[in-house]
Amino acid sequence: MQHAKSESDVTSLAPSSPSRSPKRHVYYVQSPSRDSQDGDKSSVQPSPMESPSHHSFGRHSRNSSASRFSGILPSAGRKGRKRNDKGWPECDVIMEEGKYDEFDDDKKFTRRCQAAMAVVGFILLFTVFCLIIWGAGRPFKAEVAVKSLSVSNFYIGSGADSSGVPTNMLNFNGSLKLSIYNPATFYGIHVSSMPVNLVYSEFVVATGELKKYFQPRKSRRTVFVHIEGTKVPLYGAGSTLQVGSNNAVQVPLMLNFTVQSRGDVVGKLVRTKHRKRISCPLKIDSTSNKIIEFNKNSCDFS
Repeated sequence: MQHAKSESDVTSLAPSSPSRSPKRHVYYVQSPSRDSQDGDKSSVQPSPMESPSHHSFGRHSRNSSASRFSGILPSAGRKGRKRNDKGWPECDVIMEEGKYDEFDDDKKFTRRCQAAMAVVGFILLFTVFCLIIWGAGRPFKAEVAVKSLSVSNFYIGSGADSSGVPTNMLNFNGSLKLSIYNPATFYGIHVSSMPVNLVYSEFVVATGELKKYFQPRKSRRTVFVHIEGTKVPLYGAGSTLQVGSNNAVQVPLMLNFTVQSRGDVVGKLVRTKHRKRISCPLKIDSTSNKIIEFNKNSCDFS
């Protein structure tokens, strides 16, 4: 026996007919509110509906919701920051990559400046040191004393020069004795001389030269200079010579020379140089060869 379908049964079965769409289920996505700083408040947004009769719409809805959900996550990450133990919000560390050539160039430039300043400072200090040493060694001048002139041969006679002009001729041969003292306490000296000249009436009648030598500090040394002149023409100057009773001739002469000394204080970088000009007047008797002594007042030093 079949029962007649009631109106309520027909109504309950109506939604299952294929001509009508099934009941749509509604779901919600919860995301943090933009106005909340702590991430506690959230907003509810309805998701798009899917319809069996429009398949493309369903796929589009799923893609749209997925993209919308993924777009919400960064916002939630920015707004809903985590907090540390002290209650301060944690910040993400941003790693920045870039070239540091500018900083390297600054460091290289700074190092070069420091090296240049160090070199300049060393040069200045060394220069000041050299000046101090030079000033300390400057007062130490070589002391020269003329002791004697030993005459081996002295002769004046008539003759002729190289061109045949008749005139008085002079020959001289002797040795000059000098005493040189180096008062420097911390360096030796190199001693030499300019030509040692024996002059008669502005004519150089004999000459010699002190050979260069080295003299240690705080030392005294006696040196000899050989002076010689052979057949030196006197021309008109010979007429003024004084002749003695025994035909002896008194010849006034002048001994002129310069002694040079050089001290190497700091190698060749710092040197001290001194010159001493010496002039000694004397008279020589042409008939007797003897030693002429000198004292402190016999010569002029400058």
